[in-house]
Amino acid sequence: MATAVRLLRRSLRGGEAAPRFLSASQNLVRRVANNTRSVDVGQPTPRSHPELLAEGEITPGITSDEYIFRRKKLLEVLPEKSLAIIASAEQQMMTDVVPYSFRQNGDYLYITGCAQPGGVAVLSEETGLCMFMPDTSKEDVVWQGQTAGVEAAENFFKADKAFPLSEMQKILPEMIERSKVVYHNVKTLSPSYKNLDSFRRASLNNKVKDIAYYTDELRWIKSKSEIGLMRESASIVSQSLLQTMLLSRTHREESQLAAKIEYECKMRGAQRMAFHPVVGGGANGSVIHYSRNDGRVKAGELLLMDVGCEYHGYLSDLTRTWPPCGRFSPAQEELYSLILETNKECIKLCKPGASINEIHNHSVKMLIKGFQELGILEKGKSIQYNYLNPTAIGHSLGMDIHDSVKLSKDKPLEPGVIITIEPGVYIPPVPILKENAPDRYRGIGIRIEDEVLITESGHEVLTASVPKEISHITTLMNMGSNSMMDAHELRAACS
Repeated sequence: MATAVRLLRRSLRGGEAAPRFLSASQNLVRRVANNTRSVDVGQPTPRSHPELLAEGEITPGITSDEYIFRRKKLLEVLPEKSLAIIASAEQQMMTDVVPYSFRQNGDYLYITGCAQPGGVAVLSEETGLCMFMPDTSKEDVVWQGQTAGVEAAENFFKADKAFPLSEMQKILPEMIERSKVVYHNVKTLSPSYKNLDSFRRASLNNKVKDIAYYTDELRWIKSKSEIGLMRESASIVSQSLLQTMLLSRTHREESQLAAKIEYECKMRGAQRMAFHPVVGGGANGSVIHYSRNDGRVKAGELLLMDVGCEYHGYLSDLTRTWPPCGRFSPAQEELYSLILETNKECIKLCKPGASINEIHNHSVKMLIKGFQELGILEKGKSIQYNYLNPTAIGHSLGMDIHDSVKLSKDKPLEPGVIITIEPGVYIPPVPILKENAPDRYRGIGIRIEDEVLITESGHEVLTASVPKEISHITTLMNMGSNSMMDAHELRAACS
């Protein structure tokens, strides 16, 4: 037996071949070693997180075959002899040694599946996908844990070639010189390649262009697997907002409700919020991107919450406005009914062939007419409409909240596209601009936002489970003691 062990060790060190009766043992040892190395590549794998990833997936729900298809598709749409350089997002620091939570750039994640900072992906017809991976020291591993390197790039992310980032200055210049056009992601322009003489020369010769139009075009229509992830993201935020609506009956601090929505989303599997939650009580709801969340919702006020979460790289975006006390005032109900009608009518227009601009223009006509009927907007002065609602009716949604931003809003919608529909009205407590709303509408902000998937036959509302009808909201907010509070507690909270 000792002889067999010595022969096996010698074989694994590269010595003479092991006897035939030891080849199975040798293969087993090597297979175990390889599996051990591939378990942790700095992000979940099917072996390290079998509860998240199925075999063959690089990120949850997305297989290596789909990532390879995306790379081929990008090369097909790029001009001949193009070179694409897509850098990862940079790690942002809170202080000199304390990092912020990292979120990957959408294009880099879409092409590589790598959710870690510091890498650069290069794509061409000649080389396929070439990944330059960060050089990691032993000290880095001690402080930050294992990260993906060259081996993971080839074996896990399925790159055609991979090199340490430190070798990029030797390899990339020649690739740039051989190309006719260099496309790169302007948002993640990295010093690792922008300071290369070859890149500078290409830029001076107008050979460098933004790749965003091409990647935005690819990301415009979601695959079945992407739709599945976005459907789950929408479900998570919908369930979480419903729980937060119930809590708002007794807990009126904006900060508490912001904490509640984040807790509920993460308990349901979200990795992070899609953006800082907007939790605006009363007049704070009239500030479109309100982010302080340090106020308290007073009795009789509306609460506007604009929230979203991220589920394995894909985002959700949802807004509801409601009275925590369970009763709309007459003025609140008048405005809310107009916004709700606009929301529902615009959703009906969501179908293949329509465009976001067409839907937006329809919403503007509806809201101008409604504002005039309510006496908020004078007839003949529709130019003042933008002071009441300066936002668009919606936007594309996907790996970014405003996805595919380089594409025209006149681009026809297609099956697999996901957009938001979010009409609103924002009236400050005192006149700030040129709007001149009656006093009863002062300090009211209302937005009703849904996610809409375009289908072959029309559309599907992914956030339909969250109440928005006035009768449904008032019923929910006035539920009895078998919910979260009894009638006495509800009256006390609303007083």
